[in-house]
Amino acid sequence: MPMDEPLPNRDRSAALWEDHAPWWQAEFTDGVDPEYTEQILPLIAAAVEPYRRVVDIGTGEGQVARYLAAGGGHQVVGLDPVGAQITVANQRREHAGETGYLQAGADRLPIASSSVDAAVACLVFEHIDAVDDAMAEVARVLRPGGLFLFLLNHPLLQTPGSGWIDDQVLDPPEQYWRIGPYLTESATIEEVQKGVFIRFIHRPLSRYINALADHGLFVSKMDEPPPPAGFLAQAPQYEAAATVPRLLALHCRKL
Repeated sequence: MPMDEPLPNRDRSAALWEDHAPWWQAEFTDGVDPEYTEQILPLIAAAVEPYRRVVDIGTGEGQVARYLAAGGGHQVVGLDPVGAQITVANQRREHAGETGYLQAGADRLPIASSSVDAAVACLVFEHIDAVDDAMAEVARVLRPGGLFLFLLNHPLLQTPGSGWIDDQVLDPPEQYWRIGPYLTESATIEEVQKGVFIRFIHRPLSRYINALADHGLFVSKMDEPPPPAGFLAQAPQYEAAATVPRLLALHCRKL
């Protein structure tokens, strides 16, 4: 059951991630999660293919960084504020292109200005309080013309309180995708698995777009892919809403 809380509370968020990092490592890495293997990782690889120096912001245990480095064309540094994630990322380091993993938050990147060709933030900003500081840091470390690949749980269609409604009370019955309170910026602590609590921050899409523009990062392409087949096979309850995207990917350029 989600629990609303006032903003901000970054210390609580960090503590929850430290406690539950093993849950993430077990449930979403090493080919376990079809949304990553079938959709997210290939999308990221295709987008950053032309770029050499890449920073993976919110790398977790390094899944995205390892995937990019395995292709042989990238030098990747992974950053995450959670020590329990960085420890495992360094243990799983396999490729020469993985130049290192460092414990650091998105709002204070230990990267030289204008030194990277591409930055990736995959499902990270939903957990960041200091969104404007983080955007400023992305813009600072990117070279002019560099790419910021910004992946989110879809801010509109995956708003807290959203979901498939099969209303059999109405005559005739109605089925539809309900959207929660979209315009309200809020934080919730959600029990994502029994005993596992993670803090999520919802913001409307305009909040992100305006923050990007304020720091010279402009959207050049947007992806809203449908849920992949492997996810639908594991979540048959979502089949009726298969035309509703779970992921939003913004390809942004630093001018």
